[in-house]
This record gives sequence, structure tokens and C-alpha cells, in this order.
Amino acid sequence: MSGVTHSTTPTADVVLPCLDEAAALPWVLGRVPAGWRAIVVDNGSRDGSADLARSLGATVVHEARRGFGAACHAGLAAAEADLVCFCDCDASLDPGLLPGLAAAVRDGGADLVLGRRRPQGRGTWPVHARLGNAALARMVRRRTGLRLHDLGPLRVARREALLGLGLTDRRSGYPLEMVVRAADAGWRVTETDVPYLPRTGRSKVTGTWRGTWRAVRDMRAVLRAPAAGPAGPSVAPEGTAR
Repeated sequence: MSGVTHSTTPTADVVLPCLDEAAALPWVLGRVPAGWRAIVVDNGSRDGSADLARSLGATVVHEARRGFGAACHAGLAAAEADLVCFCDCDASLDPGLLPGLAAAVRDGGADLVLGRRRPQGRGTWPVHARLGNAALARMVRRRTGLRLHDLGPLRVARREALLGLGLTDRRSGYPLEMVVRAADAGWRVTETDVPYLPRTGRSKVTGTWRGTWRAVRDMRAVLRAPAAGPAGPSVAPEGTAR
């Protein structure tokens, strides 16, 4: 049975950035694989998310600085396991799928694995958000050569290698910066299909045209930044997936 754990040596840590997600937390935390640790990063919730997550067995980290990247990086800093996973906390993505993504990293077949979102049902992924994501994927291909279709939040990599990337964005550009810097460092970056479910509650980023525009603006700034210096994964790659 899936569930969070307080093991001192978790198989993997699952970082869950959280802002008012009390309605989704029971399902999300109930889907975290057994033996894995859920790190819920509370980013200023007012609906009791932090207390609920703690009562459900999650490790709770508080990040006062608002921003998706700030929450994600706080979770990465708190992680202790070799493998670190990231997943949205709104029940749109199933943490129970993470072992499949993690296997490629653990077995040495990839250095960063992304979940390519496949919408389940009409309205799951708003048109404006999908168009923005597709435009960014094209820009990433031009910038890095990576043939990705999605820059989704479900992903897995090794903790020490991620810290070595020196990620600096603390807003919506964080997931993109991770991919770009990984590509610059020669990581093998792959993606695998995952179902994208109707989210629980209101989207804080892509639920509106304005939110989507802000996210695209943040990500364009990441793409304009000069290439970072080498920061290879813990195991030297044989070639980046293109």
C-alpha cells in the first residue's frame, strides 16, 4: 500500500511544492510510494495545508519566499535521499508513477527524466497553457537541441547532481532552468508519457492567460541567460538524448 514514511534512509524524496492544497493532499500523499519520503514545502498556505500534511505523515518545510522555484529549491535543500523527485501537489499528477521514472535514473539510463503530460479529459489542460508549453518546448529545442514535448513538473534526478547545477530562478522559470542547465552540462534528458488529471482547486500559474504569460516571461529570461559552466551528473553521461 502506498503512503508516506519517516524512514531515516528513504528510497527517494518527493518534493511537493504546496500553496493552499488541502483538498488535494490526502490523495497526493496517499499515492506516494511506500518507503519514499514526501517533503511538502508550504509556500504560505492559509487553508491548513501544512498541518494537514504533517498529520498525514509528510515532512513539512516552510518557505516564506513566494514562488514555485523557491518552494522546489527549498525541498531540494531539505532532501537527503540520492534520488529526488518533483511533483505538483494539486492531484493533477500521480506520485505513484514516480518509481517508473526513477528506474531510468537509478539504472544509469538517464540523468534527468521528465513526465510528458497526456491530458485525461476535456478541459484538463487549458488551451493557453498548452500553447505556451509548446512554444517553450520549441525554444528549448533551439537553445539546447533537446527534442522535448513538455516541460512538466513531474521529474526525477540525483540530488547531488541537481545541487551542482546551481539553479538560481525562484519563480516559474525553475523547471526550465533545470532542463537548460542539465543540457548545458551534457546530461542525458529523457521524457516518458504520464496521465495528466483534472487538478483539484485553482491553478496559481497557468489557470489564466495572465498567469501563463508571466510563466512564459520568466522562462524566456532563463533561455536568454548565457550557458552555465559544466556541472555533470554523478556518473559521467555517454551522450545526451536529443
